[in-house]
Amino acid sequence: MSERENQSPARKSIRPLATLLPYLSRYRYLVIGAGISLVTAAITTLTLPLAVRRMVDNGFSNSDSGFINTYFAMLMMLAIILALASAARYYFVITLGERIVADLRRNVFQHVTRLSASFFDVNQSGEIVSRLTADTTQLKSAVGATASVALRNLILCLGAIGMMVYTSPKLSSLVLAAIPVIVFPLVGFGRSVRRRSREAQDTLATASAYAGEAIAASRTVQAFNSEDIANNRFGTAVEDAFGAARSAIKARSVLTAFAITMVFGSVVAVLWFGARDVLAGNLSAGTLSQFLLYSVFAAGSLGSLSEVWGELSQAAGAAERLNELLTEVPDIKAPANPVALPSPALGAISFGDVYFAYPARPDYKSLNGLSFAIKPGETVAIVGPSGAGKSTVFSMLLRFYDPAKGAVTVDGVDIRTVDPKDLRARLAIVPQDVTIFASSVHDNIAFGLPGASREAVRAAAVAAQADEFIGRMEKGYDTLVGERGITLSGGQRQRIAIARAILRNAPILLLDEATSALDAESETLVQKALEGLLHERTTIVIAHRLATVLKADRILVMEHGRVVEEGTHASLIRQDGLYAKLARLQFNHGAEELFLSPNK
Repeated sequence: MSERENQSPARKSIRPLATLLPYLSRYRYLVIGAGISLVTAAITTLTLPLAVRRMVDNGFSNSDSGFINTYFAMLMMLAIILALASAARYYFVITLGERIVADLRRNVFQHVTRLSASFFDVNQSGEIVSRLTADTTQLKSAVGATASVALRNLILCLGAIGMMVYTSPKLSSLVLAAIPVIVFPLVGFGRSVRRRSREAQDTLATASAYAGEAIAASRTVQAFNSEDIANNRFGTAVEDAFGAARSAIKARSVLTAFAITMVFGSVVAVLWFGARDVLAGNLSAGTLSQFLLYSVFAAGSLGSLSEVWGELSQAAGAAERLNELLTEVPDIKAPANPVALPSPALGAISFGDVYFAYPARPDYKSLNGLSFAIKPGETVAIVGPSGAGKSTVFSMLLRFYDPAKGAVTVDGVDIRTVDPKDLRARLAIVPQDVTIFASSVHDNIAFGLPGASREAVRAAAVAAQADEFIGRMEKGYDTLVGERGITLSGGQRQRIAIARAILRNAPILLLDEATSALDAESETLVQKALEGLLHERTTIVIAHRLATVLKADRILVMEHGRVVEEGTHASLIRQDGLYAKLARLQFNHGAEELFLSPNK
């Protein structure tokens, strides 16, 4: 996506708005209603000069008050029709804009949630949210008010020009000769406006992305007295966004000034020629009045189109940015003909000579010929120093990434041949960095099993030793826990995550430092809860505390992306290798933990 962003400003058209056509086709009745209203309003407006001509030439010259009364009554009827058509136009186009943007937001979010982990490695979540909010709001304005104004002015402009030709071909030829002089510079200015608008939107997205990070980490910011640093950085980003927006505004201002000068300058010139024809008796006053009104309609609508063009150019930039998200192809997706995993699930896992480097760090191999096999129902602990590749093992199992070489299999099936949804349905993970959503305790536990009953959720919480502290909350399982579970302690968040995994009841359990945030008492309780699970399913534990390692059937010691030692705690101590060194470090410091920490 980033590469396309660098290239996108060179594209100079409003063609990205064509991506909205499929959405328009879903709501034909709204489009038809808007079209009828627009045409009715335009035709009604275009009939006004005809009435003015007849009044000037017939009513005033003959002093016929009855004729004038009739025509003013007709004008009142036209005003009522115009008002009703305009109201209908507003209803249809604004409703259409809201409906399309709602669909677009849903589709973009749905697509983003299915993108691969590699996409989020290089793109900020705040910028993506900015596209979902600011850019879709820009499109809502374009699809609603701006598009309808553009169509109305286009119809008025074409209709007025046609009626000008009908009224006076001679004067019309002067106007038509001036149109290319006006239109071509407008197109050029519009391209500049669109490019600058895109730059402004990108800069604002960067500012929004940083704001999201700083607000989410507000406690860390305050703990380090870094409010001024955060404010200065965000202030700089906002000023950059303002500078880019001001550049776009300048371009639009020049565009508007040029358009109005050229349009109304041409009208004045035409009127000068028309006035001479009236004085010479070649043209009636009513005909000149009719032509004048049509020329004003044409000039006004053309001038408005210049402003609308700038707004459409901005909307085109927003549509382009959203389309980049929608056209982003995930690296990880279901194969055309996915292979079904064996049923019932066994839980056998194997890594066969797996090599892998993260896209953001292509020169560093996180897994370097990793090979091991885990039997169904076996509990295996993975230990090793920071950067050994322990957490990457989980990322590969969940198929967030595919290996550059080698194969990962579950129950004997290469996971690249399986639908990722089917694969992940057999896995439950308790990550070290627990994700808690800004909803109720019940919803957080049931996140991996939508529709779970209160009884099932409570049973999972009891098993995770979480029911007691949940019961002490004001609203129990209906208590809202705040953004990222800010109202919960680290241990409480981790126990909710464990309850979520227990409720999922998957045949393969992945524990990434599942007890790292617990105190000694809570850890003892959770370890008891986990013991029942470990006997019923295949479990891989990224080990941090010795108690977990001791209860594993086997221990895999990783270093530099491969297994360097394997065995039980006792056998590995006897080997006096890396594991024994880590164990001695623990005992020598009298700590509960090995010095190792989970990292990629």
